[in-house]
Order: sequence, then C-alpha cells, then structure tokens
Amino acid sequence: MNITLSVDEQVAQRARDAAKKMGKSLNQLVRDYLEQLAGSARRGQQWAQFEARCLNSNAKLGDWHFSRDEANER
Repeated sequence: MNITLSVDEQVAQRARDAAKKMGKSLNQLVRDYLEQLAGSARRGQQWAQFEARCLNSNAKLGDWHFSRDEANER
C-alpha cells in the first residue's frame, strides 16, 4: 500500500539525512515505525485480553500465596 504524507521540506530533508546516517532510506524508517506501531497496538490488545481472562478465571489457589521471601527469591 502506498501512503502519501505532507511534511515541511526542511523536516523531510533532516529526516532523510538521519535515515542515511542509519543506513536506511526515509521510506524504510517510516515503514519500520508503522510496523512497530501496529505491533505495539496488537501487543496491548493481547495483554488486555490476557488480563481479562485472568480476572474472569475461576481458578483457585486455596490458602496458598507468595510470601515476601518467595517473591524476592533469585
């Protein structure tokens, strides 16, 4: 998919220069950022689903719980 962005010419040039120093094109940096952003959103959604499953679980630990020493064991 192609995306068109509007950005100040000076900003674009500084971004191209920064990308070049990293050995990448500006296009590749934007693509990497969008992939990272999409992945972060997906991880956040997965975490929320996991948390909901944990909170709605019928699992019981009985009387067992972590002691302070157990929680800090290395």
